[in-house]
Amino acid sequence: MKIAVCQINSTVGGCNRNTENILKHYKTSIGLKVDIVVFPELSIIGYPPLDLLFESEIIDLNILCLNQIATESSVPIIVGYVRKDSNNFLYNSAAVCFDGKIQASYDKVLLPKYDVFDETRYFKSGKNTKVVEIPVENSVRKIGLQICEDLWDDNYDYKVTEEQWKHGAEFFINISSSPFSVGRINERIKAIEQKVKKFNKPFIYCNTVGGQDELIFDGSSLAFNRDGQIIAAARPFIEETIIVDYSKNIKKISLKKYSDEEQLYEALCLGVKDYFLKTGHDDALLGLSGGIDSALVSCIAADALGSSKVHTISLPSKYSSDHSIDDAELLARNLNIDHKVIKINEVVNVMEDTLDPYFNNTKSGIAEENIQARVRGNILMALSNKFNWLLLSTGNKTEMALGYCTLYGDMCGGLSVISDVNKLSVYRLANWINKVSPNRIPQNIISKPPSAELAPGQVDPFDYNIVSPMVDAFVENQSSITDVIKTDADKTLSKFIYNRIKMMEYKRRQSPIGFRVSNKAFGLGRRVPIVNHFEG
Repeated sequence: MKIAVCQINSTVGGCNRNTENILKHYKTSIGLKVDIVVFPELSIIGYPPLDLLFESEIIDLNILCLNQIATESSVPIIVGYVRKDSNNFLYNSAAVCFDGKIQASYDKVLLPKYDVFDETRYFKSGKNTKVVEIPVENSVRKIGLQICEDLWDDNYDYKVTEEQWKHGAEFFINISSSPFSVGRINERIKAIEQKVKKFNKPFIYCNTVGGQDELIFDGSSLAFNRDGQIIAAARPFIEETIIVDYSKNIKKISLKKYSDEEQLYEALCLGVKDYFLKTGHDDALLGLSGGIDSALVSCIAADALGSSKVHTISLPSKYSSDHSIDDAELLARNLNIDHKVIKINEVVNVMEDTLDPYFNNTKSGIAEENIQARVRGNILMALSNKFNWLLLSTGNKTEMALGYCTLYGDMCGGLSVISDVNKLSVYRLANWINKVSPNRIPQNIISKPPSAELAPGQVDPFDYNIVSPMVDAFVENQSSITDVIKTDADKTLSKFIYNRIKMMEYKRRQSPIGFRVSNKAFGLGRRVPIVNHFEG
């Protein structure tokens, strides 16, 4: 049996365009004499469609598109869509089409309702885990067809894979829209290996690829033989079709090893590229401070969009160091991106003079410092509006957690590229970039103490080697203060960090959308109240 696994990039709501893409890959695949062609979860409507599912017209359009695919089908095709039953209930489903008709449909049984997933809000759970029969050459093959979460049935009382095995499944096909996070690819491999070794059946895993709002889908589709060995694999972060021929004695392949830094960087580049493409933006703008965060975002933007599409602005104040201005200019030259310098001293002076009667006889502090940040934000937003450049915010996860950022200042923008990348990972990515492309980021940007340069001699008030892991413990692992203190962390600092994260929730609610690349990001999957008197 020869199977085409089509790892495609669908756009939420773009049913007609997605259908064109599905049929293009389908026709290419059947030209290669395959027996079955497989596409990802909800590939017609895109994933996740969220509250679009409350609009009846898009449900009808997605079914109309499925009928078009079925009409043009000859060789069996498996494709994800939204099914509506006679009671108008919706199901996350997979259709099996061949000979010009929809021949069978499978409804997803296990509906995730954690982190970014909220499928029980929209879908009914499927009840039938019987196998799907598909004609292959002169025989009928029994397929255990699954959708994404059905693979992870170890976490549920109902065991989808086991039930399908009991019904005589000869092999399993799982169609997914599983988003990227660091380490997730290895978790999928481990989960499938366990299933194959337990039931001694081959396994096909077809995952979607591409960016959708804050989610990034890595693809990384896989094929396993009955011994649990990987015999075919699609490359991550690109649209690709792999052909798996089970009629031959296919041997185990060696997967290419990708470091965490390479995976993370490629994911962020794909996220930026697709966000711009799917929202209709062409050019990016960002403030280039000479610091490590804006340097990393500049590299990502240049690689994702092309150097000619990236515009950077240095906005020095009276506190800006010469090396910051020089470092920013050198980085821009290295990346071959458009770079300008706009001095903000005069504008800041006017603001300070205007406020002087009201600030008189008060101690200078954060309010005065933030004038600079907000002047920069205003200038960048003006350029963004004038030239239709999408402004990229450059704050990292550690800063976002602790509120070490300025509302309507450096938090301005339409996309926060590294808001789920902690400060230590920012440095690791910068060093990885320079390993791949020597001296791309000036070494002084990496080695100098981080600073917002909003006051004389100012440096960041944190030891990131201590604070970044502590933030991740509270946010990603949802550890308590007691849990963190047990790791020999300082008790006073632990309480300060915990409460600081809680207090800064109001800021994060007003921040631009950011990409989820960890198990728990500030976004769709984290719903913490702003008014929160729990002290931990």
